[in-house]
Amino acid sequence: MPILQAKNLTKKFKSFTAVDDISFNLEEGEILGLLGPNGAGKTTTLQMLLGALTPTAGEVYYFNKLLSQDREEILEQVNFSSSYIELPARLKVKECLKFISFLYNISGRRQRVEKIVDIFKLGNLLNKEVHELSAGQKTKVNLAKSLINFPRVLLLDEPTASLDPEVADFIRSFLLEERKKFKISIIITSHNMAEVEELCDRVIFINQGRIIADDTPQSLARSMRISHVELKVSQGKEKLLNYVKNNRVAFKDNGLRVIIDLAEKDIPDFLKNVMRQGIVYEEISIAKPTLNDYFLFVADGQNSNL
Repeated sequence: MPILQAKNLTKKFKSFTAVDDISFNLEEGEILGLLGPNGAGKTTTLQMLLGALTPTAGEVYYFNKLLSQDREEILEQVNFSSSYIELPARLKVKECLKFISFLYNISGRRQRVEKIVDIFKLGNLLNKEVHELSAGQKTKVNLAKSLINFPRVLLLDEPTASLDPEVADFIRSFLLEERKKFKISIIITSHNMAEVEELCDRVIFINQGRIIADDTPQSLARSMRISHVELKVSQGKEKLLNYVKNNRVAFKDNGLRVIIDLAEKDIPDFLKNVMRQGIVYEEISIAKPTLNDYFLFVADGQNSNL
């Protein structure tokens, strides 16, 4: 039985439909990416999953219970973090964590708060007011408070936004460890496709309020036919640029290196033609398509690439 079920969720605002009849499940211990361009309906979907927005149609179930009927019991086991939601500006960090902990029935409350402070290394921030924190520090505190009630389901909106690479890497490792230890189920939105590929077992793409794909990150990347051929050109760069332009091949000019987008089957013939024209390259690398390529395809609507 799925730990979360969204059934035919729809949300309309006057004449605008933000989410249009979407259904999906979240399994126990699964990390699910909820992806899509800005305005696709991701945040509206998360808000309905939290009960912060009432669906125009459809229902949300957690633990085989209806959110609209058993809201208090369900939300005791759910939590949420967003880089875009502010905590009370004049409260100190230690006050935020303390007061938020009282929203939940937590045994060993003081020890749990201390544990969270230790995990996220917040000791030097405890006496700072929220408005004094940097964007990255606010993100860390938001994440910390989202784990305070030992949630079975965690909803994360851009959880590593504004974090420096070292802290972001720690957060990703921490989430994977929490999933491994406690089978916590996570839904995550992110514009960092490398992060999604690392964390997520499955991804759902939403565009214009509708689900357009539901698969593993690897399968979605493989569905793209285009590979990236990067050449470090030592002679004949202008010839190469003219050649790709005349043949309407997508490319990027990065100085000495030129990145050409080609179907994998076309790469051998392309390289033969390059050599015949006296173009000399010192290095070549070929990169398979990634989830980021799929994301750009969805965002740009370039259907000819599939």
